[in-house]
Amino acid sequence: MKLLAVLPLWALFTVTQQKAPSDDCRCELISSEKQFPYDKLKAAQDAALGCTNTVTPKKSAALDSLLLGLSRRLPQLEQDVGMLEKEDDGQLFGVLSLHVIENELAEIQQMIDKLNRTTTESDHLSENVAQQLENVKEEMEELEKFDTMQVVKRQQANQRLKRDLDQCRNNEVIPTIQPAQLIGGTCRLVNITGPRVHTAGEYPGSYKYGAWGRDPKPEPGKESWHWRVMLTSSNRYAHYVRLYSSLSSLIVGISVPGNVQIHPSNPTTNTIQGPNVVLYAGALYYNCYNKDAVCRFNLTSKGVTSLDLPKGTRYNSKGDFCHLEECYPFTDLDLATDESGVWVVYTTTQDHGNLVLSKVEESEPPKLSRTWRTSVYKRSVTNTFMACGVLYATRFVSKNTEEIFYSFDTTTGKENFKVGIFINKVSSDILSLNYSPVDQMLHVYSDAQMLSYKVLFQMR
Repeated sequence: MKLLAVLPLWALFTVTQQKAPSDDCRCELISSEKQFPYDKLKAAQDAALGCTNTVTPKKSAALDSLLLGLSRRLPQLEQDVGMLEKEDDGQLFGVLSLHVIENELAEIQQMIDKLNRTTTESDHLSENVAQQLENVKEEMEELEKFDTMQVVKRQQANQRLKRDLDQCRNNEVIPTIQPAQLIGGTCRLVNITGPRVHTAGEYPGSYKYGAWGRDPKPEPGKESWHWRVMLTSSNRYAHYVRLYSSLSSLIVGISVPGNVQIHPSNPTTNTIQGPNVVLYAGALYYNCYNKDAVCRFNLTSKGVTSLDLPKGTRYNSKGDFCHLEECYPFTDLDLATDESGVWVVYTTTQDHGNLVLSKVEESEPPKLSRTWRTSVYKRSVTNTFMACGVLYATRFVSKNTEEIFYSFDTTTGKENFKVGIFINKVSSDILSLNYSPVDQMLHVYSDAQMLSYKVLFQMR
């Protein structure tokens, strides 16, 4: 009986071992989705990159400059011809006037020829790029069909939200300071666009005279700070500089950290006289009160040092910026900044009222280094600014337009009286302007309003 019981158990064990499942498990996945065409996506990306590299702001700026220059030269030619018709004596005067008009016609013809070439190139460029963009658009619409989970649509919605947020921040991103190759006349100003920023700040309609801008050499942690100086006493004096932690704060009128006071009284020794002031490396440079001197006020130490200008320098509104209808009071000294530091523009009795330019060294106390003399009369100028070691001067054209008509290159010593770059104004008088190399913007104070214009350069 025992033997019979054992045999079936052994047989059962054997059978069980033979039927044990295998360790390997395989399954076949069948997808209903089409294979994504990565080669088509790569081709579309390359085509879009080609469009971006082909169409550049420099090409459109060249066309705009030619059109603007031509629109200004033609009325001037018409005036010259009209004057010749009225005053021609048939002899020497007529010959000279005809020679001038002949030169103007030749220059205008050159501009027209260049404009025709540029326009033809732009037309061909527009047609080619338009067709390429249409092809890319069709290709991307075809590729979106593979996006069954609508990932692309969500990304596009996120990009729109991000773009709107960036616009609200209003240039809150801190740009990097421009590289050193812009210093010393290696770049040429070719156009001004804008205004990009236009605000009355926290005092709408108040304080007609003043200045504002950014520090081209800010202290660490203060890269986004902006400053404003308002002439609060008789449109002539100021005794503090007002600071803002960002451009947005300035626009909405929230001054943090607030005012930094030079002196509790106004006016008195070392307070500001005139609107043409600048901030550089944490120090405010301005025309000292009732003196032919530049004051430097350190915003951290609150100390003031001064720099006496050459004997004969005109001050106390004896050498102002002017145009035919009026002069801007107490603009004898104009402080300016660019990539290389601080400059001062003034005039002297020895120079018969012509512009004089000097470089201000950051020594203690500050001192003048080199000085350049120009042949442009200061009272025919409404304002000046520096960029890339070049002095630029403006003049009043109309209530809506200011012209950058003159330049002086400190590297070569060359003067140019036909710069011909125009600024679109929102108010009649530009009372101070200064170039900021931090963001390559021209900061303008115009009848209590603050504006910024983008400066476009061409590398030499």
